Amino acid sequence: MQQLPVISIVMPCYNSEAFLDQTIKNVFQQTYPHIELIIIDDGSTDRSPAILIESAKKYPTLKVFTQKNSGPYPARNLALQHAQGEFIIFLDADDYWMPDCLEKLYYALIEANADLSYCGWQNVVENGENGPPYVPPTYEKGDIFEYFLTGCPWPIHAALVRRNIVDKVGGFSTRCFTAMDYDFWIRLSAITQNIVKVPEVLAFYRWHNNGQISSIKWRQALDAWQVRKDFCSTYPELLSHIPEKKISELVNTPISKQAYDAFWKRDLNSAQKLFRIMLKFNIWQLKDLKYIIPSLFPYFVFKRLCDLLDQ
Repeated sequence: MQQLPVISIVMPCYNSEAFLDQTIKNVFQQTYPHIELIIIDDGSTDRSPAILIESAKKYPTLKVFTQKNSGPYPARNLALQHAQGEFIIFLDADDYWMPDCLEKLYYALIEANADLSYCGWQNVVENGENGPPYVPPTYEKGDIFEYFLTGCPWPIHAALVRRNIVDKVGGFSTRCFTAMDYDFWIRLSAITQNIVKVPEVLAFYRWHNNGQISSIKWRQALDAWQVRKDFCSTYPELLSHIPEKKISELVNTPISKQAYDAFWKRDLNSAQKLFRIMLKFNIWQLKDLKYIIPSLFPYFVFKRLCDLLDQ
């Protein structure tokens, strides 16, 4: 046990008082013994700083640093500068793992001599019905790049990765702010495809029903689209085995899908913006015009036309 390497857990924290103490306890209840938890307080204005002070007294391997409010990804980059572990895993301040998550991810990685191990997860819905447990495809047995171009392969806290690989990726970019985890994982896939799946649900993602997600759905869609386009232009040699038409479908089809998802969920602000993008960049078919043309009008007209389409 004394020879086991340290796993560094990187956690940003911003106004997370509701679950912060519970999440920290979950980390230090992991069955894997050699860990350090690095928390960056991102300018919290609630009780989070006080909770962190008390937690640091309880757990000797908890390191707390602060920064002016800059967002979770700059916070993760700062935490990486302080991480000492041979392996890195990320965790948000309101999410959690099964008690043996780190242990299973570590031994799977070591036994496969892999650079990264990943697992299944479940969305835990606040004041609602939880999502179903989900175990992702076995990416390493298929075309990793084709898989990853369809979307982010796993949540931020569902993968353990060797530190030297994280260093090669260069941490998190801040150019596509709502898709920076996706950007991180897809850039990592260009460095290594030596990954292994733990086919169990070990990670839990808390989904908060307070509306903040849907309000920026269109921005998330466009940022993810930019990530896919950037990856294709930066690493064409990795995609040379995929026909150009297929690459175009992988890159662009999610925009259409998310436009319709937003429309049917009545997130008309996102739907209008995404339908307009479909037209501007020629990501449409004849059947789409029924929805694209109304999106060209001012929002209040678009909304009225959508009501008529329903009828």
